[in-house]
Amino acid sequence: MTAPSTPDNALSQLRDVPAPGKLNLFLHVTGRRDDGYHLLQSVFMLIDWCDRLDFTLRPDGQLSREDVGPSLPPDDLCLRAARALREATGCPLGAHIRVTKHLPAEAGLGGGSSDAATCLLALNRLWGLGLNRTALRRIGERLGADVPFFLGGRNAWVEGVGEHLTPVSVPAARFAVVKPPSGASTPTIFSSPDLKRDTKTAIIQGFAANDKSEHPVIDFRRIAEASGNDLQPVAQVLCPEVGDCIDWLQSQGLQGRMTGSGTAVFALLPTAQHLLPGPGNWVIHECSNMDVHPLIDWCSD
Repeated sequence: MTAPSTPDNALSQLRDVPAPGKLNLFLHVTGRRDDGYHLLQSVFMLIDWCDRLDFTLRPDGQLSREDVGPSLPPDDLCLRAARALREATGCPLGAHIRVTKHLPAEAGLGGGSSDAATCLLALNRLWGLGLNRTALRRIGERLGADVPFFLGGRNAWVEGVGEHLTPVSVPAARFAVVKPPSGASTPTIFSSPDLKRDTKTAIIQGFAANDKSEHPVIDFRRIAEASGNDLQPVAQVLCPEVGDCIDWLQSQGLQGRMTGSGTAVFALLPTAQHLLPGPGNWVIHECSNMDVHPLIDWCSD
């Protein structure tokens, strides 16, 4: 069998490539499948708080990683994404991946999944593979439930176990994100007997403004009034600091809630308002949402 050849259009380096975080505007658990996976509904929204990655071509076929900031697990999602892409395409090339972490771990911001999606998009480009978004999503689905969202390129109404994505639009807005030092185990949250698993199934129109846009426009007011995060009560028992963060936001007139299954909480931040100083061991960040993923043009649909 002839070994795959090196693509003629392979690049040598990609620098400062963004991997944006996301906020779950709400998260409902609507049921549980026979295989134990939970059925969810959520709106995933991209934010401009990003990890940054550099990629350097390795013609020797080796894959290596360098961490700037907090160390990642030895076999993290970045390396797993790179291996999965090579296995799917037979590409003989390698890469050195330099990861600068800005998004905190165990926050519910999707940092690891976003890093993996950015790796797939960047290595597809670095290696000159020419895969489209659909092909990359098939690979991403095997890496984690949130990876297909970051590959999709747009804010989305999410259903099922994360595999059903419907593009939505969100008004431009600023957000406060607060993360205490403690985390909470996602498997422990989902296995808790106290987790609410029967929230009534919603429809997009229930949270959308009445307009004729190509993609439904999410109404933040309706989200705040008619939804929540079903994981939050269990997470607050495991990590009481989640409640402390919400109380701190409320003391500044902000309505906070948890995002995803991590311990970060967020609140819509009025244009002219800035956050007061908080405890020194909390991560406190102001950010804005994004219409589309910054790498949306890096591959075709």
